[in-house]
Amino acid sequence: MAETPPKFHRTEKPGRLRRILPLALLLAGLTGVFATGLHRSFNLETFIHYQAGLQELVAAHHWTMLGLFGLIYVVAVTLSLPVSAFLTTIGGYLFGWALGGIAASMAATLGAINIFLIARSSLGRPLLQRAGARIQGLAAGFRRQAFLYLLSLRLIPIVPFWLTNLAAAFFGMRLRPFILATQLGMLPVSFAFAFAGSGLDEVISRQESLRADCLATGQSDCAVDFNAGSLLTPELMIALAILGILALVPVGLRHWRRRVADEG
Repeated sequence: MAETPPKFHRTEKPGRLRRILPLALLLAGLTGVFATGLHRSFNLETFIHYQAGLQELVAAHHWTMLGLFGLIYVVAVTLSLPVSAFLTTIGGYLFGWALGGIAASMAATLGAINIFLIARSSLGRPLLQRAGARIQGLAAGFRRQAFLYLLSLRLIPIVPFWLTNLAAAFFGMRLRPFILATQLGMLPVSFAFAFAGSGLDEVISRQESLRADCLATGQSDCAVDFNAGSLLTPELMIALAILGILALVPVGLRHWRRRVADEG
């Protein structure tokens, strides 16, 4: 009687491969961006160089260019590139503050969902399971008020956008409140940068004038110096900070009521 050949069982679970594959693709894409130097293209100097051509394309193919803008924005946020403020400003300049702000906020939310799901499934859960009791306690406290915490962080643009995405994923925040808090929080910030971008003509003219003066002196290194964050006025920053603080008021009230109940 012939022997039955042994069965070989796969040691790698398909579920684990599905979790690791998106992270591997993300790291490959990020490596490709930095290896080719593509990340250095997200600056005002590059935009000024292609400004006229982009405006002609927007005028001829408005909705196609808006879709392309949104796609680039989603990919950039998914790769956690720190260019959200710059892209939102450019969106406001090319498409107007209203349409540019809406497109930027929606693209930012979609990109945030991508990186949130990738980080939560591939790294967040395994790391949290292996974390100590102190970290798990902090994560549990965050999850109880996750929506308000994240909404406050979205409204205050001094906190890096990519960092809040990863923190929410690692602390085990649920997807639905993550999406809602991100979309609500990104709307005022996106409109703020888009509105500033709608008046970018003056900034571009000033930077071109400064660059021309620099080149006239015989210097070769005359790069355009621009930071999208500088477009936000102190008054607007204060307003956004107040909104972020107000989002935390319910959290403070709940802690106060709980403390009063415990002492009573």
